[in-house]
Amino acid sequence: MSVRLYVGNLPQSFDAKELDALFASVGEGIRFKAVQDRETGAGRGFGFANVEDEKVADAVIEQLNGREFAGNALRIERSERRDERRSNDRRPGGAPGTPAVARKAVNKVVHRDSVEEGAPDPRWAGELAKLKNLLDNQKAAV
Repeated sequence: MSVRLYVGNLPQSFDAKELDALFASVGEGIRFKAVQDRETGAGRGFGFANVEDEKVADAVIEQLNGREFAGNALRIERSERRDERRSNDRRPGGAPGTPAVARKAVNKVVHRDSVEEGAPDPRWAGELAKLKNLLDNQKAAV
């Protein structure tokens, strides 16, 4: 059975070949995959390594945890499986076995058809802010 290791504190941009060479210096059968941001595709600073042998996994942790890589001290530890997480889980829903609660959209824009008296129409709030900035910049230039 393979062992999954969490590899953290990676630089935002790094050479995957260098990291693979670092793992290869410890032992054979180590496969690494970096986690990337879904929207930008940039690295998120961590990833997971699958190691075929238990002894090699222990050697990777012992030899590479805290070792400097591209200016950062690596953090390597055994990864918990999703079903083994503790109740202090950051996922919505809390403890394992409980259904996850849908997350609220943070960047949700709420529109109203009725406009309060004296208030700008919320549908044009972004455009109004741009115009105010433009006007302020013109006043500052004069």
